[in-house]
Amino acid sequence: MGTLSFAPILPTKPRPSVFEQNKSPFVSRRRSKKKNLPIVPVARLFGPAIFEASKLKVLFLGVDEKKHPGKLPRTYTLTHSDITSKLTLAISQTINNSQLQGWANKLYRDEVVAEWKKVKGKMSLHVHCHISGGHFLLDLCARLRYFIFCKELPVVLKAFVHGDGNLLKNYPELQEALVWVYFHSNIPEFNKVECWGPLVEAGSQQGGKKQEILASNWELPHPCPDNCDCCFPPMSLIQWSQELPHQN
Repeated sequence: MGTLSFAPILPTKPRPSVFEQNKSPFVSRRRSKKKNLPIVPVARLFGPAIFEASKLKVLFLGVDEKKHPGKLPRTYTLTHSDITSKLTLAISQTINNSQLQGWANKLYRDEVVAEWKKVKGKMSLHVHCHISGGHFLLDLCARLRYFIFCKELPVVLKAFVHGDGNLLKNYPELQEALVWVYFHSNIPEFNKVECWGPLVEAGSQQGGKKQEILASNWELPHPCPDNCDCCFPPMSLIQWSQELPHQN
């Protein structure tokens, strides 16, 4: 989850010395009119809200930009380092589980995973976020986590687009694919699926735009019950909760 950092706001000019403040060589006990430096808490997920390409590390594991995700499985695994403030994006055929190991990842659960799907001939990107469940700390701040994920998801989608830019150049029609966001939570209020519209717009939308998109009549695509050529992959590559979140 996001970290809580403290950033002191420093004055623009250096504080004068005691001898510059007082002409007398004796130190005055009068309190300075300047207030103490305030400490501003900043809660964040994946660092700043603005996407910075220089802080993104991309790993290609068994995939390239020539294979269309409608023919070869393609997933994204995005994690954040609190130490370096950098993002790591793994692009592979399955979720990069080695990237999700470690006590910090299991505690914060701030990873975002996604997969491309072809359902009845139409491509779409399915993004998964863990809101709560697993331990009580996540349950206590479920509302805050949902708010932060929604706030930072445009940055996440920009990381996907930037990291897999060659694929989108080779297949520009994927920019028009709908983005479906799955929020997984043990609290029904936050356990849901939202459509964020086409990928080309989802990465730059604001709160009002999101509400407009959520009010659209898009329906969550469901694959054919039998084996077919219009749906790929036949099964989801992301093994999450067996109970599918309800569509918002």
